[in-house]
Amino acid sequence: MTHVHIALWGVLPYLVVTVLVAGTAWRYRYDRFGFTTRSSQLHESRLLRIGGPLFHYALFAVIGGHVMGLLVPESLTDRLHVSEAQYHLVALTVGGLAGLAAVAGLAILLHRRLRVPAVRAATSRSDRLVYPLLSVVLLAGLLATASSVTNPYDYRLGVSVWFRSLFVLDPDVGAMAQAPFVYQLHTLLGMALFALWPFSRLVHAFTAPLGYLVRPYVIYRSRGRGPYRPASPHRHIDHRAWPRPWRPEQRLPATHNRARSRSTRGPRGRAQAEELPDPRA
Repeated sequence: MTHVHIALWGVLPYLVVTVLVAGTAWRYRYDRFGFTTRSSQLHESRLLRIGGPLFHYALFAVIGGHVMGLLVPESLTDRLHVSEAQYHLVALTVGGLAGLAAVAGLAILLHRRLRVPAVRAATSRSDRLVYPLLSVVLLAGLLATASSVTNPYDYRLGVSVWFRSLFVLDPDVGAMAQAPFVYQLHTLLGMALFALWPFSRLVHAFTAPLGYLVRPYVIYRSRGRGPYRPASPHRHIDHRAWPRPWRPEQRLPATHNRARSRSTRGPRGRAQAEELPDPRA
């Protein structure tokens, strides 16, 4: 274990978390209305209707697989009588399919962004960093999943142990230093993505409308007991019942003495003001 391993697996994760939290707080403080996807649906919707749901739903499955693989220890699956072969078979099939679906959805979104002129013009500088980085992260994850077929490395005894040790502020640097290169590459790219998160459109993930799940019902009341009858176009409308337009003098107190003036022409053609008495005086 060298100083580079300590810097990468013992110090860098906490720096990334600091940037993620502080950057998100800064973004919310100074760019609250920027917490958005900057949707380009008005420019093109056919490809977005296919690639958007495919990418997001597959990404939810990928995140769920990471949570299960990194946070659930091997001792728990042994208590549930799940053998090692069964666990890796499910992880390989489900994780592989979810990863392929996420890559396919992202490929459709990238094709749309590059081929549609209006969408390409709406691409920001942060998008030029996020899209390639997200693509490389997904491809590295797929490569790590596929390598488990030929490589007998058990990441639950290495990467997972290191990840859980971060929460107790005692990182197991050696567990991650002995992991294969593809797992280390996938982890470093993931940390880079999280460091870039607050400064890109990915920040919209923190504005998911979860309140809709617990919000009260919207009550609609009818206008009357009888059946609804549309208004006749020839029905007389009493315009006298409408509110009168607002006038500036209505806001002044009644005791305020205001002098009205009217413009007159003097002997040389210049405008002069002639004061008139207040009719309420």
